[in-house]
Amino acid sequence: GSGKDPVNDEDILQILSKMVKQREESAKAFEDGARLELAEQEREEAEVIREFMPRQLCEDDTRKAVEEVIGEIGAEGLRDMGRCMAALKERYPGQMDFAKANGMVKSILQ
Repeated sequence: GSGKDPVNDEDILQILSKMVKQREESAKAFEDGARLELAEQEREEAEVIREFMPRQLCEDDTRKAVEEVIGEIGAEGLRDMGRCMAALKERYPGQMDFAKANGMVKSILQ
């Protein structure tokens, strides 16, 4: 064997997400430098990469998922936040902005 562990789906999603983020940041930098054709190229590349990723949940669907998980876990306060986030990451890998979901969980549990 090659001596390396196989790459799992979660690793691939993280890599793809990082690639999209890099292209979005580059596009913004090119726009700020008035290099619109290069910015457009970066955005097109980001779109191609997104085609290989799971569909992202919209904000409403993310909120529903957050509320559902909180209800199922029986979360009652901020001490349950870690369990809620772990459940969301397990059920919706790569399908939501977990920073936003984290904020939603926090605001509901406070």
